[in-house]
Amino acid sequence: MLSNIPINLEKVKKEDIEKEILRAGIIAELDAISLYEQLASMTTNKNIKMIFLDIAKEEKTHVGEFQTLLLMLDKQQAQELEKGKEEVKELIE
Repeated sequence: MLSNIPINLEKVKKEDIEKEILRAGIIAELDAISLYEQLASMTTNKNIKMIFLDIAKEEKTHVGEFQTLLLMLDKQQAQELEKGKEEVKELIE
């Protein structure tokens, strides 16, 4: 269910460490979102469901924070993200 962070930081170039740390943070947050939303869907207790969904929402904010920092550090990632958005717009219109 949860991802393994596929990185050995000893093999990462010094100038890429921060980007890889942010990517690992994004992976961890996405795992948390998936876990909390799955657990919420499994319960019939409205309070438990509400709390899990609220926490999942907070994790989505964390993804946005990490992604914002990553896009500031990795201009190629930012460009490719924009290309991806454009491709989706073209395909669904």
